[in-house]
Amino acid sequence: MATYGSLIVFFGLTNSIFFMFTPIKVKLVLVLTIFSFTFLLPALNLLILYKLNYVSSLKIENRKERTFPLIMTSLCYFGLFYMIYDFNIWPAVKIFILGGGLCILFTAIINMWWQISAHMIGIGGVCGVLFALSYFMNLPMLNILSSCLVLAGIIGFARLQLDAHTASQVYSGFILGSLIQFSLFFVAQCFTLV
Repeated sequence: MATYGSLIVFFGLTNSIFFMFTPIKVKLVLVLTIFSFTFLLPALNLLILYKLNYVSSLKIENRKERTFPLIMTSLCYFGLFYMIYDFNIWPAVKIFILGGGLCILFTAIINMWWQISAHMIGIGGVCGVLFALSYFMNLPMLNILSSCLVLAGIIGFARLQLDAHTASQVYSGFILGSLIQFSLFFVAQCFTLV
């Protein structure tokens, strides 16, 4: 979701500072870096855990097996945030990455007692970022935000149809992801970082 979110921010918001004032080379390097830290490294970690028989499936359907991979994934996000913290890039990108790490960390913590939908936390986080950018930076993005909300509905419906989650796990995942990301942007706005 972090890669999709960065693609939307850098290439989909054509009326934004991210699209107009970020050189294409910087956009591509950032998207590839985000993809590497938020997908490739966690996927490699999961593959290693599978080969070591720490997890029984690459889908990690067993709630008890999810916690450690989720913590490792959140560490990848925090490592990326640490790496880009001093870069001369838009603070919103840094906040988005930090929020992604926090979302996954909260998922890991909640997962110890209750299975919450990580898919919905992810898409909820993207929607939360888009809503925050629209609200705090006064960016008109009704079409993109509406599309994201429709996609969230489709993902939630799919998780319910697959019997992977209950309705409360789906709704709470979306709400948690949205709230974490929006709250970070709210705090940043209070300190005029966005």
